[in-house]
Amino acid sequence: MEQVRWLVDPYMEWVQREGVPVVDGLSVDLTSIETSPWPRLDADCALIHLAARGDYVSVYVCDVPAGGATAPQRHLFEEVFYVLDGEGSTSLKLPDGSDHTFEWGTGSLFSLPLNVQHRHYNARGKQPSRLVAVTNLPLMMNLFREERFVFEAEHDFSSRPSGGEHFTGDGTFVPNREHRHMWETNFVPDLRRFDQLRPAPSRGPGSSSIMFILADSSMHAHLSEFPAATYKKGHRHAPDFHLFQLSGRGYSLYWYDEDEEYERIDWQYGVLHSPPDQMWHQHFNSGNETARYLAVAFGSLRYPITETKRAGWMDDPTKKNVDQIEYEDEDPRIRSIFEEELRKNGIAQRAQAT
Repeated sequence: MEQVRWLVDPYMEWVQREGVPVVDGLSVDLTSIETSPWPRLDADCALIHLAARGDYVSVYVCDVPAGGATAPQRHLFEEVFYVLDGEGSTSLKLPDGSDHTFEWGTGSLFSLPLNVQHRHYNARGKQPSRLVAVTNLPLMMNLFREERFVFEAEHDFSSRPSGGEHFTGDGTFVPNREHRHMWETNFVPDLRRFDQLRPAPSRGPGSSSIMFILADSSMHAHLSEFPAATYKKGHRHAPDFHLFQLSGRGYSLYWYDEDEEYERIDWQYGVLHSPPDQMWHQHFNSGNETARYLAVAFGSLRYPITETKRAGWMDDPTKKNVDQIEYEDEDPRIRSIFEEELRKNGIAQRAQAT
């Protein structure tokens, strides 16, 4: 009897065929991941499948070879790149037939127009440059189930912002309400020094943030920052938000309502973590410098795609809601754990709203 084919995941079948190592868990240190050759990119790579990646998102690390380049790529899924370490450039074949190249370095953020032909080059001659990409490939592969179509379609999406002016490092500020202000661009030279964040006190004392619209895509990204010796309010949301720690040293606590103990994730530069669906989580800066992180997910502020993301972006963060825990309502252990952490580090706690 012919075997019944059901509960199929075309994306995971594709992963097995590609033969690239897969890293999983709640968090991972991107600086220490081991990579292996990926013929498709002609570079050493690894896939990252964190427990909270959801249905639409995956991550990969790509080590652009020293003095070399990746194989040219073109595909029907969107990517958000963060340069973890290194310097180099990316060349594009634009829909109007012209070529454009822009340079990047450690801390750069960029996204390319959908299905544009591109290639990454490493300007360093003696060591690889490490790029990390968050993609919506699982959605596209599970939808079409045709590898050649996803990677070889020749359609040009001329409506996507693709001209060289979108890769200069400039952008457009789009005012909105607190924690919903936007910066529209395709390229940010260095997120660690980006100075267009806006105050977001509803998330915690001294907090600030900015949402990104990158290449007019459906991929979301935002940048958040909070001062040394403070912590943000606990909250929860849909899955697939991947948090890249860019500066600072501290930890995050994860828990569900029924949990008696917290899951703790310690972080510093290079740690990537992702809160599972509707799991409470809270971020604590127990170091002596400002903490800044990048969050990337599927469903942007402009194009939420799913009703869950739309509802989340419509929430007014300045008003009390069921998905954020105010300081006065939190478990007393939260503050005690943090104060003990500061004592161990020899740091005085800043005034925290209560």
